[in-house]
Amino acid sequence: MDFNQVILVLSKLLSKKRPESFNSSWILKQAPDCYRFIRKNIRTETGGIDWDKVTNALEWKYQRRWAPGRRRRNRPPYENVEEVDLVLNKYRDKLYVFIAPADEDDRRIREIISITLVRVAQNGNFLAKQQVMQLVGYTIDDWIDGHLFLSRWREYSDKLRGQLEGCIRRYRYTGSFIRYVFRTLEYAARGLRPLHAYSLDEPLLGGKGRKIDTIPCSCCLGSCPSATARRPSWKR
Repeated sequence: MDFNQVILVLSKLLSKKRPESFNSSWILKQAPDCYRFIRKNIRTETGGIDWDKVTNALEWKYQRRWAPGRRRRNRPPYENVEEVDLVLNKYRDKLYVFIAPADEDDRRIREIISITLVRVAQNGNFLAKQQVMQLVGYTIDDWIDGHLFLSRWREYSDKLRGQLEGCIRRYRYTGSFIRYVFRTLEYAARGLRPLHAYSLDEPLLGGKGRKIDTIPCSCCLGSCPSATARRPSWKR
């Protein structure tokens, strides 16, 4: 049995049984040979079973039914650089994919790196979380420059960081983590007000006077003839 055969067996079982959801326990019960192969051969760089690789090989309609067990919340944070290096060292020469992916293979590698680091971060490794924030941050910067609707995030850096941290914390289903982040930012951007630079020295429509000239002074609601003279020289 090889990986392709495992995916074929699981696909046939899912098509026949049509479960509303499934997880590792369902696979163990319905296809114990497949489960044993996965447990032995499909492992992440940090040693866990790589269920993301398994479910990503299934059809999208089955991916959406994957329901892994809930992770224990409030895990104590820790720092383990070795875990992060196990992921990054394998793809050290491919980290450019977060800035300028050239093709579909690059985008696939970007998903593998980001999802693997996210899973390590969800286990509590603070350094893995920092790597996700940094690497995916490059991709987000590219979106902000290239998508008009997302460009408003440029003025909300603190909220943007909070959204990305939330994506790392909430990500449970398999599939594209990068797409999940994009959709999250796209939906959340609807509630953001675009901020534009505004100068009181800009000319009024028609070119007569400036916007600051329409603001009344505090002593006489703008009727004071010396209002302009009282303004600092750098605003005259």
